Amino acid sequence: MFNKGLCVITTRIAVADIAEHERDSAARRELEQISADAGAKLLRALGVDGPEAELRSASDEFGGHCLALTLLGSYLTDAYDGDIGRRKEVSARLAQDVRQGVHARKVMESYQTWFGEGPELSVLRMLGLFDRPADEKALGALLKPPAISGITESLIDLNPSRWRTILANLRRARLLAGEDSHNPGQVDTHPLVREYFGEQLRSQRTVAWKECNRRLYEYYRTLAPQLPNNFREMEPLFLAVICACNVGLYRQALHEVYIPRIQRGKACFAANVLGARSALLSVLIHFFEYGHWGSPVGMSGIEENLTAEDQLFILMQAALYITATRGLASTDAKVCYERAESLCHSLNRPLLLYSTLLSQWRYSFVTEKVTATLQIAERIYSLAQTQNDPAPIMGACTALAATHCYLGDNFEIARQYALRGVQIWRSGGVQTLLEEQMVSPVVARIYEALSEWYLGEVTSSQASIAEAISLAKELNDMSSLAFALYFGGILARFERNPAEVERLASELIELSTRYNFAFWLPGANVLRGWARVVCGDTAAGISLIGQGVEDYRATGSIAGLPMWVALKAEALYLADRPSEALETIREAEALAERFEVGWWYAELRRLRGVFLAALGTDETQIEDSFREAVRIAKEQKAISVEKLPETSYARYRRQKATAPRGDAIRLPLC
Repeated sequence: MFNKGLCVITTRIAVADIAEHERDSAARRELEQISADAGAKLLRALGVDGPEAELRSASDEFGGHCLALTLLGSYLTDAYDGDIGRRKEVSARLAQDVRQGVHARKVMESYQTWFGEGPELSVLRMLGLFDRPADEKALGALLKPPAISGITESLIDLNPSRWRTILANLRRARLLAGEDSHNPGQVDTHPLVREYFGEQLRSQRTVAWKECNRRLYEYYRTLAPQLPNNFREMEPLFLAVICACNVGLYRQALHEVYIPRIQRGKACFAANVLGARSALLSVLIHFFEYGHWGSPVGMSGIEENLTAEDQLFILMQAALYITATRGLASTDAKVCYERAESLCHSLNRPLLLYSTLLSQWRYSFVTEKVTATLQIAERIYSLAQTQNDPAPIMGACTALAATHCYLGDNFEIARQYALRGVQIWRSGGVQTLLEEQMVSPVVARIYEALSEWYLGEVTSSQASIAEAISLAKELNDMSSLAFALYFGGILARFERNPAEVERLASELIELSTRYNFAFWLPGANVLRGWARVVCGDTAAGISLIGQGVEDYRATGSIAGLPMWVALKAEALYLADRPSEALETIREAEALAERFEVGWWYAELRRLRGVFLAALGTDETQIEDSFREAVRIAKEQKAISVEKLPETSYARYRRQKATAPRGDAIRLPLC
């Protein structure tokens, strides 16, 4: 089993990527405020003197805020010989918003007045340029002549002993962290200190702030190898792009660093090889106005602003990685693609319009009625037919195959579209685009396998899904591999093969964890939970399924929900909880009907009949459920599905014939 390890994060800002896991694997502990007792002890440890009651009162006045109390204690010790009675002189009025560090800022204001304009404040403002410890070479780039007006005049030509004295003064005041023996020369401070003094630099000394970022851009872009081969080597280029955007050098950052060196053009190296999609998003957001996805920096007559073509590129990149890290139902990705569509029309870029429509199809596929999704798929197909390029046709065929599979209206049509996609790939005319998942022979093979199973061609289905998994590995296409493992697990569940379901789910969990494919994890956990329930580990399995279902809901996706809720109902039935199973299957039916997820209609009716029989309810309801399941499967020409309700119905009638009237009848699930 893949070992996820242990990661401890200390942060004042909520980490959105792990919010949905706070109930289980990501435990959260609030550490910002301490008790009055602990606050008093902290002040005494910092050299503050006074009655215990006053020390406790001081802790309460500062909201038990650790940094504020640390700074207060240091300030009182330095400025007032540790007299707790002089604390009122630090701040006559204290605001209430402790979580945003207002109390700490009040103390920093006092320190600022005490230090006065000079080298100490200059150092603190420089540290506000960084989001991590500042190494001495980066600081050196800022301190080299000529001086940056408004920030480094007092720091130019300092000898080493004077520099160390300045740092010592700031460390004694607890405004800097202690020296790190493992990283000598690095200078670090609390995030609140960075933000407070960094904001002063940005808002009050804008010219200096921009010059600092310009120097750091030059430093970071030359620090990295021309073509980095790992994340550590690549990180300076991420920082270079951010600094360039802070200065307004958007086009230079995009065309001299991001495209050629970070992504290596169409290879998308940082995303596909390094798997650094989250890091890429933290870089890309700087190309957007005020950090709003969907609003790229526009043209305003400034040479370094983004052209319409640049904006389109940035929107497509951002939407792609938002989708990969946050799931297909991300509204931020939707906003990006909608803005991109309008640019495609104005720039007359049909191939990129195809990509934006395909992405909107993906969003619709997991959030809206399948009939609405089919309309988008047909629009994509019409557009693809006008292009002299086999790749869009392959993607359109795959989208139509997927939509018809989920709609359950015609599995033969679904197979034909999937087969055409595979044939286009085999013709050799399609260049594999790992960033465009539907233009992939892997996904075409997946829907070929799914439609084959429904049409009763189980052996062919198994061969197709195995080839899809193998091909994804051969192409080193991790996104498509996750897709293939996901549907491999679903098909193994159709065949009631818990060992294979467990194997594929475990592989998918490992892959998704490694590459931050958040969308696939909930379904993988449901599949793993189902396998464990079937193998007898009922309690653990139901827990896994329940969490997986809730995590899937949290993604905003709908397409798979009827299936996952149905597996939860199965697990409850196997745990001898038929009333809960029936209630759950009715929820799954309602979801399937509401969003027209027809491929599960017949199975949901069958399971309803099984659960009704276990409760010994009205005979007519039970028989109607089985008959309806058979009717739906016949209409869909879903041979494999048709066999299941026919078998369950026959077993029910045999047992009913010998059971006392009104007795419950427990049927096997397969």
